[in-house]
Amino acid sequence: MNSNSCVAVLPAHAVGSPPWLGLSVLLLAGFVTIFDLFVVNVAIPSMQADLEASFSQIGFIVAGYELAFGVLLITGGRLGDMLGRRRLFVAGMAGFTLASVLCGLAPGAGYLIGARVLQGLAAALLFPQVYASIRVNFDGSDSRRAFGLLGMTLGLAAIAGQVLGGWLVYVDLFALGWRSIFLINVPIGLFAIVAARHIPESRAPQQAALDWPGVCLVSGGLILLLVPLIEGPGQGWPAWTWASLAAAAVLLAGFCKQQEKRRKSGRLPLVDMPLLGQCRFAVGALLVLLIYSTSSSFFLCFALLVQSGFGLDPFVAGSIFAPCSVGFVLASLTAPRLVARWGARAIVAGALVYAVSLGLLIAQVKLAGADLAPSHLIPLLAVAGAGQGLIMTPLLNLVLGFVDEARAGMAAGVIATLQQVGAAFGVAVVGILFATALAAHSGAAKAGQYASAFAAGMFYNLIAALLACLLLLILARVQR
Repeated sequence: MNSNSCVAVLPAHAVGSPPWLGLSVLLLAGFVTIFDLFVVNVAIPSMQADLEASFSQIGFIVAGYELAFGVLLITGGRLGDMLGRRRLFVAGMAGFTLASVLCGLAPGAGYLIGARVLQGLAAALLFPQVYASIRVNFDGSDSRRAFGLLGMTLGLAAIAGQVLGGWLVYVDLFALGWRSIFLINVPIGLFAIVAARHIPESRAPQQAALDWPGVCLVSGGLILLLVPLIEGPGQGWPAWTWASLAAAAVLLAGFCKQQEKRRKSGRLPLVDMPLLGQCRFAVGALLVLLIYSTSSSFFLCFALLVQSGFGLDPFVAGSIFAPCSVGFVLASLTAPRLVARWGARAIVAGALVYAVSLGLLIAQVKLAGADLAPSHLIPLLAVAGAGQGLIMTPLLNLVLGFVDEARAGMAAGVIATLQQVGAAFGVAVVGILFATALAAHSGAAKAGQYASAFAAGMFYNLIAALLACLLLLILARVQR
């Protein structure tokens, strides 16, 4: 599970009593953006059948939102600093609401992919303003309470994405089917736009010019990297996929050089390259990429297994997966106390729990095959969710703790971007393994076919979790 948090470190200058009514609007916006990260997974089989979507198109529907969200998060935060956070909040919410309408009315898979990308771009404008507005308008104990409420809201959004989303698809409100999961955003978005007047306007005291060339280079490079990974397997890896990967390497290398040149000239870059040259922060950034690459791909594999493979309806599928989210929320609440007592070793233990539970989950599905009873997965799903909560919540604080205060805001933006890009990357890689295994077992019974594909796809998640354990052990030793 992934709360996809983005931390904004800004100077606090709250004046007067904290705007609690404005906080409720900010929480609503945080809820809906994270809800849309998770709700798609329970609706994927329905979309696939209704739109006659290919497996690669399904990957784009999931990853397109995450990639667009991730690559513009830093830009969205900077624009809020420059133009006003409430103004960007309203613009982002308006764009998100319009994109949700386009998603709900999409006549085909290609249209839905485009609308999901637009939705992710709007979320990237909207989401950073939630954190920044809380940071500048709440102080001391009020700030801790506000961020605690935000964390709880994001956790509930992930659970609602599976249970409420599954229910919406199952009851087929107004014969809308899967479209209702997007159209439900419309009244919420319109309400948030009207109620945004309760959010105090704020801007950064020092406004640096935005690095648009850097935005274009990193966005283009990431798109050229992920598109062939998602589309390549279904097309047999034609020449354009390899050309795209090569072009991605060139653009990302160019981005690194451009950022360093900008820094040396005294202008503020999107990413401070010496920051990535710090060993502990670089290892921590890789850790974030690995752990978050297992989140959305996990949900996608599970939804395809129990719905497409075993024929469960979306509501039952979401309800079976919900204990994973509950385990995540409970472990997230416990993790800070464990880390305070045991340090980085507590995160290592969480990573081991996560890796072992994934290995046992793969083994259970593989051994049972077509005879699997999906409800029997609930105990291991709950443990896997708890393992995620023990890693993800304290990992962000651990990694950001490696950075001096002056660069904390930039480091937070980098980490938040890696969360989303990692999730999109995980969907791409797991999609390759899942689709390949599905084709290799095409002669088997459908349930057995999907059980084998689940085990193959989740193998990447297991390897990523084991690598995370190794990297965390290295960090724990360095800290001693």
